[in-house]
Amino acid sequence: MSLEFISLENVQEIAHRYGYWAVFLGILLENLGIPIPGETITIAGGFLAGSKELNYWLVLGAAIAGASVGGNFGYWIGRYGGWPLLVNIGKVFRISEEKLAELRIKFSENAGKTVFIGRFISLLRMFAGPLAGIVEMPYPKFMVYNVAGATAWGTLMVTLSFFAGKLVPLEQVVAWAAQFALIALVLLVAAIAVPIWLESRIVKQPESGD
Repeated sequence: MSLEFISLENVQEIAHRYGYWAVFLGILLENLGIPIPGETITIAGGFLAGSKELNYWLVLGAAIAGASVGGNFGYWIGRYGGWPLLVNIGKVFRISEEKLAELRIKFSENAGKTVFIGRFISLLRMFAGPLAGIVEMPYPKFMVYNVAGATAWGTLMVTLSFFAGKLVPLEQVVAWAAQFALIALVLLVAAIAVPIWLESRIVKQPESGD
């Protein structure tokens, strides 16, 4: 979901040149659906902090703030722009309206979990905020999950790249982040599917006893 011409070398150069602003704006814009590698820029920022070129705490603060503000903007875009806007955004990424409708239903049933865990999944990182606004998730509740998810995601990405960057190349750290995103996706699916399966079992049990 990132612009192909932005190579890992270019990302590292952007993070090196613009520092904390690159981290803040990178993840903020990615949250708004702009296809730039915000997470990779954040990882590069943590990597540079590990080599003493940037300050760890400032990189972490920029990542959390950018993710929180980006999610907040996404929420209000969804709240006031509504479903037609999301459909148009989906067309840019070649996501059909049917798939978005299915995502919308699942989201409304598991909004809190999706906003939090969605931080670790690139597609949901872009669509969780707008979807929360579209389904009119209560704003205070959204903010709690939004900030909590941004803090957990930012802490993990920056800390991982800060320490791992001292031992392995940046390419390896980015690969690990991608693997973690896959694990997060599996956990999210499980968090949604398991309760549904348990509920269906409870409903079927009285029927089998008749």
